[in-house]
Amino acid sequence: MRPDMPADHPTEAERLLRTAAQYPEDHEPLLLQAAAHLELAGDHDRATALYDTLLAGSPDHPHLVKALKAANLWEYGHEAEARAIIEGLRTAAPLDPAPWEIVAETLESHDELPAAHDAFSTALNLLLTPGEEVPYPTHSLLAGRHRVRRLLGLDHDDWDALADRVHPSPVPLDELHDPKRLWALGSDNPAELQAEITRLRAELGSYRTALSRPFPVAVLHWPESELTELLAAYPTLTAEYPSHEAHLSQLEASLRDLAATGTPNLGIVTATVPSYEAFAASEQSSPANPDLLPQYATTLAARGRATPWPPPRTTPCWCTSTKPYRDCHGTPSS
Repeated sequence: MRPDMPADHPTEAERLLRTAAQYPEDHEPLLLQAAAHLELAGDHDRATALYDTLLAGSPDHPHLVKALKAANLWEYGHEAEARAIIEGLRTAAPLDPAPWEIVAETLESHDELPAAHDAFSTALNLLLTPGEEVPYPTHSLLAGRHRVRRLLGLDHDDWDALADRVHPSPVPLDELHDPKRLWALGSDNPAELQAEITRLRAELGSYRTALSRPFPVAVLHWPESELTELLAAYPTLTAEYPSHEAHLSQLEASLRDLAATGTPNLGIVTATVPSYEAFAASEQSSPANPDLLPQYATTLAARGRATPWPPPRTTPCWCTSTKPYRDCHGTPSS
């Protein structure tokens, strides 16, 4: 169950905590979901304790956990501590869009519009290169910055134009983010009310689309040592993976094909042989069964293991080569 769904939030939080105890390898995404339910239940102190527990254990996504902790702290009166965490995140300049989005939206929700605009802008300048492909996770940063600029009464700039281009709804962002929309709700003019209903339906449609994809469409990545071990144990899978180099090329090609068909929210999940064997056992099937591979990828993505694709072109490639993505699998010929 997602935190946005109606629920008995304390009960759902307890269920997630029990599940995290059973599956310690997945405790981070499970504890983050539990903390979200506790926040919705108004138990902010306990949510903070969960964030602290995660931070004490060297989480996979420390900047995300810190951003969520800051947002939670501000909600129940710890503004100074929240601001200190936010400033630390800005200094750290993470290359993950999620912490930036949380920081910016937290500032926006507390009427810190110039600071929110600065956070959105800093993130986009860090994560995007004008003229290059826009990764799906950054779409919300573009939309958020557009919204804040409308509230500040600023003119459109290049990032706003890009936000308009990647916006999927038939209702333009300028209409969705019009500061005068609230006034229309009190109007006696049927045309104004109908226009607002249309805009709200478009927003709801976009929101539902995002919720229908709570985790990426993910492609499986086998590091070289893991693939060698896999093929030694299950040689019939050589038909799927003739070589590690071919595997990497096919992975990138598959993702590009999905992107070309308009599939959003793409990602890569890293496989290991022990994890795959455990998954096969849970499915009462043999690891040699190639039909299990896409199911395994989907399961890893659902457990929060996916890395968004494409990565920023100046960051290390997903294949762990240490080369920038643009110089490795991000090149058009690869």
